[in-house]
Amino acid sequence: MAALRIVLLLCLGLALQVLPAAAREATLAEVIATLEQGYAGLKDLQASFSQTTTLPGLPRPQKGNGELLLRRPDQGAAQFRFDYAKPKQQIVSNGKQLWFHQPENRQVIVTSAEKLLKGGGSLAMAYLTGLGDVSRDFTAALAKPARDKQNNYLIDLTPRTPTPALARLRLAISKEAVEQRLASGTAGNHFPIVSSVVVDGNGAETRIDYSRVRTNSGISAARFTFAIPAGTEIIKQ
Repeated sequence: MAALRIVLLLCLGLALQVLPAAAREATLAEVIATLEQGYAGLKDLQASFSQTTTLPGLPRPQKGNGELLLRRPDQGAAQFRFDYAKPKQQIVSNGKQLWFHQPENRQVIVTSAEKLLKGGGSLAMAYLTGLGDVSRDFTAALAKPARDKQNNYLIDLTPRTPTPALARLRLAISKEAVEQRLASGTAGNHFPIVSSVVVDGNGAETRIDYSRVRTNSGISAARFTFAIPAGTEIIKQ
């Protein structure tokens, strides 16, 4: 019996020694480091998304889905493209100019990316596409509860300078990405965001869930230009 007790104690000791670091809860700083360090190596992104927008006073949320493309050139602003399958529309920016195409209305709104940023959309757009500097731009806290139903980490972010487009932001960060960083010390996932929820100054909430994510596949800059279809009304802003 004494020998058996010793064996059991040894086994328990070994089990405690090899218990992976990821078994413990990550701190807020570790979750944010997973986010920021992953983005440091992000050059481009392709993902499917589903979007739900809830407007105050309206009983039914507005839903959409499609494909997101993002490219970070070595110089200049980020380029992005939202191709909505439902409702059918496109939002495209080459970093300098932005096109918002509504084929059902045969209209395209053309504006400068700089005007979008000055209008308060910079942080909102940056984090919808998985970019930005959390530590610089936001006051951060772990949500309550700190995990979602899939055990991903939830962080609540309040912009240091709120804008009409972005009053609050909640991000769900992949538990696998956090665990990988805890175990290896390196953030290997360049886009660890599972979902984002943006709340604007009027209380409208827009949730985006990401899936089929691919990063650094070499997306061409040509994907971020928009050829206006013939017969389309051009509205410049």
